[in-house]
Amino acid sequence: MPAMSLRLFLDSADPAQWRCWLPGGLFHGVTTNPTLLQRAGLPCRPEALAELVELARELRCRELHLQAWGQEADRLESCGRTLHRLAPERVVVKLPVTREGSKAAARLIAGGVPVTFTACYEVAQVLIAAALGARYIAPYLGRICDQDRDGHAELIAMNQALRGVGSDVRLLAASVRRPADLGRLAAAGLDTFTLAPEVVAELLACEATAAAAAAFEQHAAAGGGNASA
Repeated sequence: MPAMSLRLFLDSADPAQWRCWLPGGLFHGVTTNPTLLQRAGLPCRPEALAELVELARELRCRELHLQAWGQEADRLESCGRTLHRLAPERVVVKLPVTREGSKAAARLIAGGVPVTFTACYEVAQVLIAAALGARYIAPYLGRICDQDRDGHAELIAMNQALRGVGSDVRLLAASVRRPADLGRLAAAGLDTFTLAPEVVAELLACEATAAAAAAFEQHAAAGGGNASA
């Protein structure tokens, strides 16, 4: 199986954060859910999400993950189709990896709608995504650790399980709370992460790096450096 390239997602429904971080080219896309919409002061309605879709187009977001709601399979499926129609070229429908979510996912995937399973807490759950042909499955690293479990080891085991059965489902590591988590998981072969804006800011705010960059500028100025010359 060929190596898969790194993908980073911004985990936010806040348009201001999108405008801040997406133009830099670091992110493949954005992940959202009803909780993030509530934090951003946005209603969980297709009309509001349609405005986010337009902003995603404007900012050249390649994938926008929108979570369906409805509790039971028929309603989840209907909501998922509505969300996907907002932008079939970029919307990925998120569904919980539950019995009803799995039913809805099977129907959506059969109809060509890409799906991300969410709220994954157990290694065996990734096999549901593999069996149904989902595009992603998102385990919650921080929340697994909150249960006094070794979240890093369990996400690594999930990724190994997917590769072990020959699946091309991407394990989308969510609830990543520290930049150090990225390094540890990437070293073990994980290549897909969604990051809250505060984690992104911390990732790009190494004091030693900032000091080195400032020294370079100081020495360049002392040596007569002029970038516009």
